[in-house]
Amino acid sequence: MTTMPPEWHPQRWLWVGFPHLPDEWPGFLGRAQEQIAAFASVVAESGQEVRLIVRDEANRARAAALCSGKVKLEVRRYGDVWLRDTGPLVVEREGRQLAARFGFNGWGGKYLMDGDQEIGTELAESAGLPVATADWVLEGGALDCDGTGLVATTEQCLLNPNRNPQLTRSGIEGRLHRDLGFDRVLWLGDGLLGDHTDGHVDNLARFVAPGVLAVPRATGADDPNAAIYADAKARAEAFGVTVREVPSPGRVETDGRIEPASYMNFAITSKLVVVPVYGTSHDDEGVAAIAELFPDREVVGIMADAVLAGGGSFHCASQQMPERL
Repeated sequence: MTTMPPEWHPQRWLWVGFPHLPDEWPGFLGRAQEQIAAFASVVAESGQEVRLIVRDEANRARAAALCSGKVKLEVRRYGDVWLRDTGPLVVEREGRQLAARFGFNGWGGKYLMDGDQEIGTELAESAGLPVATADWVLEGGALDCDGTGLVATTEQCLLNPNRNPQLTRSGIEGRLHRDLGFDRVLWLGDGLLGDHTDGHVDNLARFVAPGVLAVPRATGADDPNAAIYADAKARAEAFGVTVREVPSPGRVETDGRIEPASYMNFAITSKLVVVPVYGTSHDDEGVAAIAELFPDREVVGIMADAVLAGGGSFHCASQQMPERL
């Protein structure tokens, strides 16, 4: 039997990716590095180990200048920083921990970068984890689980022909059970507008307890994702999970382009929940709503507008190493 612990399960450490590619962060790289460093530092200062992955010695020096001295720096070869998708998914199978690895094709062939195929296995081996490699394409941000065998995902991503055109919905469900132990799948519809990942669920809806799913609530008449949020809520309630609504950041644009800004991309760590904020009038309300969902943890908001310019936020840029179940 295979079991994947939920993110609120105690963690040994947190891997975080450090931005390093100017072409991926045009005009935003310096601030994106500062915001990721702030994220890594607040988690490390809480008492949890953080392993910040940097590309080379120059980026090690830059990160060292920005981060708390409690953050551990590791030089490794990788392309994008989104370790949620390229890093190992740690599960337990037959009484031992192992890293579940999947095919990675640059989010449907959009972003193929040096090192992103290998970094997950490298991190797993550095943790002493045996690696089990599956025969299909999957990114970690496409899934969110509650620890009971239930997983949420989106049709827009997992049924997208740019990932696994040979697999049907039932075929994907079978592989989710075989490789990760999920016996129930909550299929949501589309992810956020402008999401480069084809609608990862970790930017739309997150489990905060067994059978309890947080979903954004539209704010403002011009919220571009209002219909998407309403559809996610309706599907989740029809499935039978409890829905807790969190106000969205509202409409966030860069040069007229709608950004996939979401408070749902929070990172749950052993002692903290770190919520990305974007400088909108809804930030305080969003952080407060998430704090109500995690009474056992401190909840902090950290600016992530520059990180978002590269296509994601704090959950996307991190991957936890859980304690044994």
